[in-house]
Amino acid sequence: MSLLSKLRLITVDVTGTLIAYKGHLGDYYCMAAKSAGMPCPDYNRVHEGFKVAYTEMARQYPCFGFAAKMPNIEWWRTCVKNSFVKAGYDYDEETFEKIFRRIYSAFGSSAPYSAFPDAQPFLRWAREKGLIVGIVSDAEYRYKDVILPALGLNQGSEWDFGVFSGIAGVEKPDPRIYKIALEMAGNIAPEEALHIGDSMRKDYTPARSVGMHALLLDRFKTADAESWRQSGATVLPDLVATQEWLTKNQNEEPKHETVAAQVPNRMSEKLKMGA
Repeated sequence: MSLLSKLRLITVDVTGTLIAYKGHLGDYYCMAAKSAGMPCPDYNRVHEGFKVAYTEMARQYPCFGFAAKMPNIEWWRTCVKNSFVKAGYDYDEETFEKIFRRIYSAFGSSAPYSAFPDAQPFLRWAREKGLIVGIVSDAEYRYKDVILPALGLNQGSEWDFGVFSGIAGVEKPDPRIYKIALEMAGNIAPEEALHIGDSMRKDYTPARSVGMHALLLDRFKTADAESWRQSGATVLPDLVATQEWLTKNQNEEPKHETVAAQVPNRMSEKLKMGA
């Protein structure tokens, strides 16, 4: 018997599962600085500064400032400002505001992202099979309202509902985000649900802890994939293989043909602005 026949709900992570970042963080920061008449900042310094600033902001004001009632734009303004300062660039207020507005606008559009070519077909296939499809992502409202629709991943045709940390106030790896998804789907029993993601810590482990089925995608042959398998996780290369795996008898092995090569391999530069 296939797992598909037992399911009523599939939830899916976003970054690394449905979409990927294009280019480098420095590309967008460089364009923004030039638009304000400033030289291009050092890519590596900015990227390292961003990682530290983002981590600090996420710790101090989790879920993009949800509990603190911090406006989304203010959360990002502080994060971007600290990114530059930690990289050694302390612009005057007027210059920084010009740079920030350009960066905030870019990352609130589809420009820095690509949808994997198997994302839309898989989501539509799942819904055609009668499954409820939910998005579970550590992301803010712009993913729901702007970015996913601009990439052809629309609520109503590709997915039914979304649990976004910036809106729900709960983020991975807190298992509550998966419980919220089960409730939003109509109080689906966890054994009738499958979560698909690309992180053992944020996707597989917490989903399994609430009783859901789970699997991991390894689109870019990451070094951690073998340890995931050794831990007992099902690891597949893409959503084409996932569809095959879901419809086959679970004692059979799917063919692992990957479509990841069709998207620029920039996940080493994965910014995790919405995982």
